[in-house]
Amino acid sequence: MESKVTIKIPKPLYDNLKVLIEESGFTSVTEFVVYVLRDLVSHQKGAGSSSLSAKEIDAIRKRLKSMGYF
Repeated sequence: MESKVTIKIPKPLYDNLKVLIEESGFTSVTEFVVYVLRDLVSHQKGAGSSSLSAKEIDAIRKRLKSMGYF
């Protein structure tokens, strides 16, 4: 089981993110923030290396498609 920690962000930022993700396919601000941070980390590790599972990649593609990126 994956352990988790709490990260605090300013409330105005949280509120802005909540509005940003409406109708994006993300179910929560937390889900969106985890996606963004994973993307950032994967870019730092170098192109081609991904720690995401095939199921996670498929879910991301579906979300991006729902936002009009595909």
